[in-house]
Amino acid sequence: MALLLRRGYRLFTYSSCYKRTSALFSRKRVFLNDLRFLSTRKFSSDVDKKPSSISWIDNSEYIADWMKPYLHLARVDKQVGTVLLMWPCIWGVALATPAGGLPDILLMSKFVVGSFVMRGAGCTINDIWDRDIDKHVERTKNRPLASGKLTVIQALQFLALQLSTGLGILLTFNYDTILLGMASMPIVVVYPLMKRYSNWPQATLGLAFNWGVLVGWSSVIGTVDTSLLYAVPLYASGVCWTLVYDTIYGFQDKNDDKKLGLKSVAITLGDRPQMALSAIAGGMLLGLVTVGELQQLHWPYYAGIAGVASHLGWQIWTADITDSKNLWDRFSSNQYTGGLVALAIVLGKL
Repeated sequence: MALLLRRGYRLFTYSSCYKRTSALFSRKRVFLNDLRFLSTRKFSSDVDKKPSSISWIDNSEYIADWMKPYLHLARVDKQVGTVLLMWPCIWGVALATPAGGLPDILLMSKFVVGSFVMRGAGCTINDIWDRDIDKHVERTKNRPLASGKLTVIQALQFLALQLSTGLGILLTFNYDTILLGMASMPIVVVYPLMKRYSNWPQATLGLAFNWGVLVGWSSVIGTVDTSLLYAVPLYASGVCWTLVYDTIYGFQDKNDDKKLGLKSVAITLGDRPQMALSAIAGGMLLGLVTVGELQQLHWPYYAGIAGVASHLGWQIWTADITDSKNLWDRFSSNQYTGGLVALAIVLGKL
């Protein structure tokens, strides 16, 4: 009997120790799991802060609240588009400048101001047409017309002010240049509609955005005559250039555009656009080489064009169509591409 009691006591003791030991290890495992969870979790102070999407327009204490939607409508805080519109104008002025001379600074200043005004007007026209579409696109849903911060009537009144300012600048040029500049307006107005009907709406944008080549040329020559044909290859190069950079830009909206039944070159080219964009970039380079031959430009011009070719190749073949930041960086880098073409023309003329 005593033997049985001793064995029972030992069994009880062993089982209790086992339970306590098991509970201890169980708590230890929970504690270790908690540590792993806490070590991998990002608290508010540790999260990598993304760049704020709030514009300096909204943060400014010196801009009246009623003005802010109008500044957003004109994209005053996003001037890459203005630079891309300005460069073709400078190209045309530089190309028409007599060999050995430098482009007229005052003339180029007019185009800088005019590009700022007319690019803003183009944005207003675009947003008036697309106000019902923009509200369904993540990138554009907060625009003034899409969000209801401005009415169509207010936007039209603002557009009238923008176009009047642009006309005032245009009227300082010679008569033929005035008519040539006004001839671009139908293209500007219909461009936003093209995404509803054409798989290549960026081609229409290219026709509008590079019209400044022709206007810049005529502003120096003083008239529109057969000599304008010398600027046509440069104009065609600009159209190809716009096709490249705006297609890269358009991949940001590709999924939203598909859902809304809209069309774009980004959708047309699919998930592997590199070869097609390289062919279009080749068209740009062919046009630039043609310009050099027709104008008998010197070797610095061709050195600059080699740099342009390198940059086009970089942005096309390193573009990640699933990464908006990557696409924006490559799109915005084209402001330097345009500057390199302008510098190449000036140096080639010297």
